Amino acid sequence: MIVEQPLQFNFTSKYRSNMKRIFGIITVAALTSLLTFIVAKKYIYNDQVFAQSETLNDGFKLQNAKYTGEAPATASAVVGYVNLEDAAEASAKAVVHIKTETKATNVRYRDPFAEFFGSPFGQRQYNAPQSASGSGVIISADGFIVTNNHVVDGADEVTVTFNNKRTVKAKVMGTDPSTDLALLKVSETGLPFLSFGNSDKVRLGEWVLAVGYPLNLETTVTAGIVSAKQRNIGVNQRKAGVNAIESFIQTDAAVNPGNSGGALVNASGQLIGINSAIASPTGSYAGYSYAIPANLVKKVVDDMRQFGNVQRAYLGINFVDSKTKDPATRKQFNLDNINGIYINNVIEGSGADKAGIQKGDILVSIGQKKINTGAQLQENVARLRPGDKINVTLERNGRTINKTVVLKNSLGNTEIVKKAARANYEKTLGASFRDLTTKEKNALQSRGGVIITDITNGALSKYTRIKKGFVITEVNETRIYSKKDLQKVFSSESKEFQMGGFYPNYEGNYFYSFRMN
Repeated sequence: MIVEQPLQFNFTSKYRSNMKRIFGIITVAALTSLLTFIVAKKYIYNDQVFAQSETLNDGFKLQNAKYTGEAPATASAVVGYVNLEDAAEASAKAVVHIKTETKATNVRYRDPFAEFFGSPFGQRQYNAPQSASGSGVIISADGFIVTNNHVVDGADEVTVTFNNKRTVKAKVMGTDPSTDLALLKVSETGLPFLSFGNSDKVRLGEWVLAVGYPLNLETTVTAGIVSAKQRNIGVNQRKAGVNAIESFIQTDAAVNPGNSGGALVNASGQLIGINSAIASPTGSYAGYSYAIPANLVKKVVDDMRQFGNVQRAYLGINFVDSKTKDPATRKQFNLDNINGIYINNVIEGSGADKAGIQKGDILVSIGQKKINTGAQLQENVARLRPGDKINVTLERNGRTINKTVVLKNSLGNTEIVKKAARANYEKTLGASFRDLTTKEKNALQSRGGVIITDITNGALSKYTRIKKGFVITEVNETRIYSKKDLQKVFSSESKEFQMGGFYPNYEGNYFYSFRMN
């Protein structure tokens, strides 16, 4: 007989042993995962964009570490994206809104050429007050602010509005049309500011932020990448002519009118450029914006703070840039087959002349830096001062030679050029002058005078209709016999001027009124 027993489930010793082993494996796996997470957090993630913490004046902690370009090649696979949030918050606090005012003026003049068309003998022109705005970057806790020259050019009053909406007046400490930079000062302390980064280490494709006050909006932050370096677009030539220096960082971060003078920062929150221009057929953002590199900005600003004006150094050569010349010129100088700058003239008595550099030499490098474009050459020399020595590598007739050049200033020496009130009055007026010759004095029956030989952009063309050939005999009731007299009267602190004189072959004296800032 078979007796049925109730079904029972009993764990034998064999089953217990298996369960213990399974439980042990699970425990080890869990501990291993936890340990892996701790190690990764400590040794991998901390070696990404942000590695150290630095406290700014306002107490905000800015993650400040490596340039993104210095991260390991595998970093992007680990990170997945670049964190720009801390950099955006910190830079927004250090970028200010700049507003400028130019007062109304009444300009009185007599225009002999207009008389032929029935205009009255004496004319009065009213120039309405003007206002403009831009951006600026606080670069020190004690109130120094850098912006563009074109933001404050000609302004009678400059005000600065901080990120917290507080507004104060600012003083213009220095301007430089060649680089389109200006330095302002406000009577404030304890301000949040941005530290300079190394713009030489900025890499193509690196993420950057553009911070400013576009279109009269509040603080605005846009992001993009560096799309090109050392761009020359010719925008500074409108003010500085042949002395223009351009070596822009090109980005695709959105920049619009009002962004001028604002900050271009890297992912670490460091200032790597000052936004200055856009390439656009409409006047608004169309894909490309341009910033002055921080290394050049720092040198110009340091000069303004230390000397009151920029100490510009000159190598003393004229060159042909293979990157910008037309095919005919490239063929003429065989530029398609060189890597460097073709020197087509050496200024007599210059540092290059003294060092033995010759026409026809190919400038290959300055120090350890390769030079392939005119923009590279201009930027590297502009970051130096008169008296600095540079090692120049050249190619001459297939040979490589090295020369040491002592840079000089515009006066042909290595001395510091001290700031003088309107030292370059011709540039401010936008005109060229020369003394009357003895023959001209006799023919015009004049004891002296200064004749205008050329007129460009400046105070005279802005406020008057004065023409080339006008002979200046007085300014503000001061008799003018020579250019020395002109220099003296325009070196005064006056802003309002009335210039009197005559046009040869026209009867009577004529007067033109204008302003100089």
